[in-house]
Amino acid sequence: MSAPLTPLQFTTAAGATEHRPLIITLFGLFVVATLIITVWAGRQTKDAADFYAGGRQFTGFQNGLAISGDYMSAASFLGIAGAIALFGYDGFLYSIGFLVAWLVALLLVAEPLRNSGRYTMGDVLAYRMRQRPVRTAAGTSTIVVSIFYLLAQMAGAGVLVSLLLGITSDGGKIAIVALVGLLMILYVTIGGMKGTTWVQMVKAVLLIAGALLITFLVLVKFNFNVSDLLGKAAENSGQGAKFLEPGLKYGKDPTTKLDFISLGLALVLGTAGLPHILIRFYTVPTAQAARKSVLWAIGIIGGFYLMTIALGFGAAALLNRDEIIKSNKAGNTAAPLLAQAVGGGADSTGGAILLAVISAVAFATILAVVAGLTLASSSSFAHDIYVNVIRRGQATEKEEVRAARWSTVVIGAVAIGLGALARDLNVAGLVALAFAVAASANLPTILYSLFWKRFTTQGALWSIYGGLVSSVVLVLFSPVVSGKPTSMFKEADFYWFPLENPGIISIPLGFLLGWLGTVLTKEEADPQKFAELEVRSLTGTGAH
Repeated sequence: MSAPLTPLQFTTAAGATEHRPLIITLFGLFVVATLIITVWAGRQTKDAADFYAGGRQFTGFQNGLAISGDYMSAASFLGIAGAIALFGYDGFLYSIGFLVAWLVALLLVAEPLRNSGRYTMGDVLAYRMRQRPVRTAAGTSTIVVSIFYLLAQMAGAGVLVSLLLGITSDGGKIAIVALVGLLMILYVTIGGMKGTTWVQMVKAVLLIAGALLITFLVLVKFNFNVSDLLGKAAENSGQGAKFLEPGLKYGKDPTTKLDFISLGLALVLGTAGLPHILIRFYTVPTAQAARKSVLWAIGIIGGFYLMTIALGFGAAALLNRDEIIKSNKAGNTAAPLLAQAVGGGADSTGGAILLAVISAVAFATILAVVAGLTLASSSSFAHDIYVNVIRRGQATEKEEVRAARWSTVVIGAVAIGLGALARDLNVAGLVALAFAVAASANLPTILYSLFWKRFTTQGALWSIYGGLVSSVVLVLFSPVVSGKPTSMFKEADFYWFPLENPGIISIPLGFLLGWLGTVLTKEEADPQKFAELEVRSLTGTGAH
């Protein structure tokens, strides 16, 4: 047995204040380094293929590393660690769901999508359907899903930098969110997919290294005895054995049990419909490389999620629960505070250095993910809506890229505004909402398009808009937005949908509406187009 460990108390502002020059220097170094990478990549971006797909020059391993960097977001690092620290076993369910989701992406989506499309999800849907309505729907869905996901990253950024710089005012936190938004706009407008991909690869390496370091230091505290770690976490949580069993967050009553099923559906099915993940499959030269990308991503992401056991339960064992909640109600600062603890505490140089390093890595995580999300939504607007709907395919590549860059600015501004409102919500929960919207609106349409011969334009429109509207409406009238102390609008109370995640309703509805819209229309699907798409998706013949 390891020696008894007493929970560490934190005065985060004081601990960070003494070493603030170091913290600011580390942040500044990372921002400057990534901007240099972005400018370098921007000089190599000559045409639309470079801007959207990085010239399709990345290898399977490189793309797998970039996918990992894109996927291991603020939700993975900050949100999951916080959820485990506060809710134990139930918090770890996020790790399991996020990882299992990759099997759906690997088996059903990665290869056919790479073979069938060019730059966006809309390319696949429009191949055998009426272009303008389907591309409009695909572009709308992509932008909405991306904004939900951006909310989580912006919330994480505001919390993180506020912790480090000792900023407590709402105005200061909003200014931080605005700074992140500005950086993300610069990354995408200057570097395009090449710049974003290299930033994501660098960030993935930094995140894995940072998580490995903290995992090692946590296990050292417990003489590498995981049983002791879990036992101390349960004891320190105040919940005892319940902390290591299902039901602390989900399972208290029928509503929370349903919420758990809804969350599980959203996590497992959502990845295969996330726009910023889907466009990554277009950055490799072949379908085989796309498949290898996913295999590499599963290995890297799986290793990281194993480490969230040490990050989350380590925080529960070594930190005081009230101090975690005091720092951030949703637990988003548990991982940086844990780094400070294992480094020696708030008043030590080692603690300050580790706090600064891990927070800079988390900040890198946020910047890389928001760049990928913004690129996905601006690409979809420019390629699907501007070029193929507004300009009816008559725009030049130069005009298309210019439209993508301007849409980046607009989407960035929207994300900044909404992120300021969402700064006190758990980022893992916010990402789960994005997964629910993606699984409700995008996944049914993609699967029907690839595998159902009778699927029609009306079916696609019903599926996308039905899944999108139902999931967004249910979120707006859920406890996430109003009615609880942890809601986005704490003082308001207009919720009537009891679940925090809408997936259990909106995902089946998306599939049902796609089927219903198809069988009720007089429009006939083109069997020849489906045959062409089937051959292309399975063999890669004629793929771009």
